[in-house]
Amino acid sequence: MHQLASRLRRLPPSCGPVRLVAVDGHAGSGKSTFAGRLAEALGGAPVLHLDDIASHDALFGWTGRLATQVIEPYRRGETAHYAAYDWHARRFGPPRPLPAAPVVLIEGVGAGRRAVRPHLACLLWLDLPREESWARGRARDGEEQREFWDGWVRAEARHFARDPSRPHSDLLVRQLDEGYEVLPGPATDPLPHPDVTHRDGPPAKW
Repeated sequence: MHQLASRLRRLPPSCGPVRLVAVDGHAGSGKSTFAGRLAEALGGAPVLHLDDIASHDALFGWTGRLATQVIEPYRRGETAHYAAYDWHARRFGPPRPLPAAPVVLIEGVGAGRRAVRPHLACLLWLDLPREESWARGRARDGEEQREFWDGWVRAEARHFARDPSRPHSDLLVRQLDEGYEVLPGPATDPLPHPDVTHRDGPPAKW
């Protein structure tokens, strides 16, 4: 993981002084866990979870909020502030700071959407089939979230049919029994080293 982190740091800034890195994939594919480990390898890089700017009424209608609350401040070299959504209270809370660090991660379904890609330094795709991802997500969230998941699956399928991310990903991330494997994605590899196939876990070291 540290090798990937080092390579991301060497990319040119993509949004003001920030190297904005998206971690996309189907719901349940392991994006949050991977983003957390990558952020740690980056020395505590800020992570924006898209669940915090989505809402019940707009599962995928967060592009405007991302632009005004995060991307535009970064382009000015400022700290971003975003209002996080409370999924239980069904309302947005007070603004939270998101510093303009050298690398900032955006994690969530649709993080690599068309409107965001021009501002990204790199797009990572958690490469797990949607049916397997959704099954993992349903098992994780339990029976009480069954109705939500039924609606989510339909909404996610519609989103990726209109605005797919995987074909534009720079790197594919596959979870192993221990660690991860990172492979070149369908898009042109932006990283400055030709060898991008690595495994994270014994005995490989990132």
